[in-house]
Amino acid sequence: MTEPFRLSATALLQAYGEGSLSPVEATRACLDRIAALDPVLNAFCLVDEDSALQAARASEARWRRGTPCGPLDGVPASVKDLFLTRGWPTMKGSRTVSRLQDMRVDAPPVARLREAGAVLLGKTTTTEFGHKGVGDSPLTGITRNPWNIGLTPGGSSCGAGAAAAAAMGPLHLGSDGGGSIRIPASFCGVFGIKPGHGRVPAAPQGFAGSLPAAGPLTRTVADAALMLQVIAGDDARDWMAIPEPELDLVSGLEAGVAGQRIAFARTLSGAQVDPEVAAAVEAAARRFAELGAIVEEVALDLPDAAGIYYRILSVTLASAIAPMSAAQRALVDPGLLIIADDGMRLSALDYARALHVARGALGARMRALHATFPLLLLPSMPGTAFPVGLDFPGDQGGEWRADWTPFTFPFNLTAQPAASIPCGLSAAGLPIGLQIVGPQRAEAAVLAAARAYEASRSWALPGFDAF
Repeated sequence: MTEPFRLSATALLQAYGEGSLSPVEATRACLDRIAALDPVLNAFCLVDEDSALQAARASEARWRRGTPCGPLDGVPASVKDLFLTRGWPTMKGSRTVSRLQDMRVDAPPVARLREAGAVLLGKTTTTEFGHKGVGDSPLTGITRNPWNIGLTPGGSSCGAGAAAAAAMGPLHLGSDGGGSIRIPASFCGVFGIKPGHGRVPAAPQGFAGSLPAAGPLTRTVADAALMLQVIAGDDARDWMAIPEPELDLVSGLEAGVAGQRIAFARTLSGAQVDPEVAAAVEAAARRFAELGAIVEEVALDLPDAAGIYYRILSVTLASAIAPMSAAQRALVDPGLLIIADDGMRLSALDYARALHVARGALGARMRALHATFPLLLLPSMPGTAFPVGLDFPGDQGGEWRADWTPFTFPFNLTAQPAASIPCGLSAAGLPIGLQIVGPQRAEAAVLAAARAYEASRSWALPGFDAF
């Protein structure tokens, strides 16, 4: 029998219903897996064994009575340490955040997970305030990639990506303000989806506005669809949340892609792509054609997307850093300070132009593309995972670059759903990600396309038995 910690959420729920496995057994297995691997990987910054087992025992009693409380009853899950979670501190990867804080409230997606019966194992690591796409913070140190512990898992949902890849439970809540779900999904060989803005309510509202979105990192598309359907529940604390009480992301997963027009872009705005990545993504596009889709290659250009994104991000981070004292600034990630200081020097007029005019032009360009092609395929990342300790490939310190993730942040600017699914391995044995992008509110279509590709793959990712 497959070890319980390796089972998907859907498999666990089936086993609970049959009585062949209990939530307590599954939770215990996940906690033991974390205890065995996390000293090496550093995916979790908090594990609450007592709380998890208490929740699992309550779930077990409900299943025995035949009265599960929700669609995730008894399924182990983790929460990225940017989300408020009742009873646990939210440190945001920063030494400037006090542990003496109000811990009485769950953020909306955490509340939805709890209401659905999920067993919360603990909190996963993040970069400081989620500001960069690799896996380290001043507070928690370096998080490592299960495929090669000398490499980064990506970020800022670094712990969630590493935990998903290393089978430390089936469901992991991440967030994505510029690629922070899709980068770890690509580097760690798992599935991750950033929903469109408003699909998952956010509270409290942060300085980043409509750039970030909460979403799942999982090992299967079905698990991500189930989790996203749960956390997409409405919440009055977010005035921009999409009120769609009948949202169904699960029943149409097996719809396939036959007859759909799908655009394939080898790159975006001329960004360089590693040849191994390019070959794997091209092969994935051919697979969609074999599945019956009408795949057409397009040349995609989003002018100055990196500059627009950087101007918005820099002001966002400046807003967080500005109230800090000199002593607090000395505790902050140096790269974050570089971006924040640039934001403090940006004029209000330049910020408004980036946020509204330039960003709006990019959104209009993508809407025009999707009027012809409901879905878009392109690389998730231009390369594979690189060594820990660097903020980007070739990092020499003293600067910050957005252009090393050229395929992720544009779709935060345009507020579209975008997913990363593994599409191959490099010669060095590292995962490569395919990105699937849809128009606004098209999460179901993105998930169905990802599931069609997942079901058609002739290869499987190896496990992590070495750890």
